Amino acid sequence: MGKVRAHEIRSSTKSALKQKVEELKKDLSNLRVQQKSGSKSTRVAKIGGLRKDIARVLTVMNQDTKKQLRAYHATEGGRIPLDMRAKSTRAMRRKLTTEEASKKTVKQTKKDSNFPQRKYAVSAN
Repeated sequence: MGKVRAHEIRSSTKSALKQKVEELKKDLSNLRVQQKSGSKSTRVAKIGGLRKDIARVLTVMNQDTKKQLRAYHATEGGRIPLDMRAKSTRAMRRKLTTEEASKKTVKQTKKDSNFPQRKYAVSAN
């Protein structure tokens, strides 16, 4: 059995991916039994690769689930769950947007219109 490639399993269905994970976990348990029995088989060295294959399949499953949830919440228009929001840093998440930062109060707007910035003619000398 060759290495599991993420781009190949993305087109698989969720049930097929679950079956693949179960199959890989059975292989892994068989290899662990061989390892404990003292077998010097070359297949025992493939335990690390199998663990990574399981992780790849689970990662693809989780990515698909998150993708579907994002699509659901985008159409619903409600609040997005915390674990699906942009991570960034706490300060950046709380920072005003450019639109919010550029807003002016009524008083400031009147002040700007009544007392515009003066333009001075500067001589070239």
